[in-house]
Amino acid sequence: MRMVAHSALGAVVASSLAGRAGGRLPVVVASGNWATPTVALGAVDAVVPSYRLFVLNGQPGLPARSGVIPVTPFVGPGMRGQPDLEYVPARLSLVPRLLAGPYRPDVVVVHTSPPVEGKVSLGTEVNILPAAIEAARRAGGIVVAQVNARMPYTLGDGELPVDAVDVAIEVDLPLPSPPAARPDATTSARGERVAGLVHDGATVQLGIGAVPNATAAALTGRRGLRVWTETFSDGVLGLERSGALAATSNLVTSFVLGSQELYSWLHRNPRVRMLRTETVNDPAMIARQPGMTSINTALQVDLHAQANASYVRGRVWSGFGGQPDFVAGSLHAPRGCAVIALPSWHAKSDTSTVVPALAEPTTSFQHSYVVSEHGTAPLWGASHRQQAEAIVSHVAHPKARAELAGALASAP
Repeated sequence: MRMVAHSALGAVVASSLAGRAGGRLPVVVASGNWATPTVALGAVDAVVPSYRLFVLNGQPGLPARSGVIPVTPFVGPGMRGQPDLEYVPARLSLVPRLLAGPYRPDVVVVHTSPPVEGKVSLGTEVNILPAAIEAARRAGGIVVAQVNARMPYTLGDGELPVDAVDVAIEVDLPLPSPPAARPDATTSARGERVAGLVHDGATVQLGIGAVPNATAAALTGRRGLRVWTETFSDGVLGLERSGALAATSNLVTSFVLGSQELYSWLHRNPRVRMLRTETVNDPAMIARQPGMTSINTALQVDLHAQANASYVRGRVWSGFGGQPDFVAGSLHAPRGCAVIALPSWHAKSDTSTVVPALAEPTTSFQHSYVVSEHGTAPLWGASHRQQAEAIVSHVAHPKARAELAGALASAP
């Protein structure tokens, strides 16, 4: 790893790319979520006129100009709505295959900790980055690191020998945190209902957002819980402090986002194992976890018990993410179950989230339970009609139930 001045980084990258593209636009892969290496990525952007920028759940502040084509299997607010967006449908577990094939990176820009004993750590964002680094190095690409004094050193697949990085710059910048939102009454009600489905000793997938945090807050009285999840936030820290987590098990995840307190807790914490996407999101690995309980959200569910978590009015909102991986894996796990939790009503559009049949692409299906603030619909082992009746009676908003019941009565 060669440390250079900020002003010299662009020249190093430009020299590496000279003559490489072979008629195709260069592909730049960068850390996503709340770990974007903004300074290093800005230096790359300044010297590469046109390229494809591949980032998962990109946040505001990414390069957005003529010549930069945003590419992602999971759309974040930093890419959402851009006219040149290339959305690539893929389960998160399969995204590394994209990086070994059609989106082989020419440049990988990562956000790391300072070196410790000849290694740096990818810190809060491991995810698809080990696969991207390996693909770039196989193809003669360049790996750039933004080495941040405030990035926690996390253990697992994100630990890289310094010679896996070609060139690096140093920064001392606070890590961004997603805005903390206090759950409202309906969110807390959903969290409590979901928590009621989690037994002592279960393994939980707790993702991003208000419902996972509300669920975690309602689980502090459980004991022996395990964590196998693609991401977690401050809710897991609360579970650890309450004694809800099994003392002898590792907390397995692939990326983390949350408060500065959470980031400090992660630093060299032997309890937390940051593993690559191919492991964490592998349905076969998920299925091995005892009592695996996946907890996911959706934008809509229908009377066929299908969930749409990806599209709004015909346009992609996010993407598959890890939801289908965890739903399938959880259903095959011993005593496992897959839970979809959503509000019964969309406040902004003033419409029911339960619809007779999805008009948008399906993200996942065949769940164990669907939960709203009004109740829990048990689905596994029930007939199609029994499932639909349970969704209408227990999940749908009361003012939508008559119309939904009518749609069910007229169904063949």
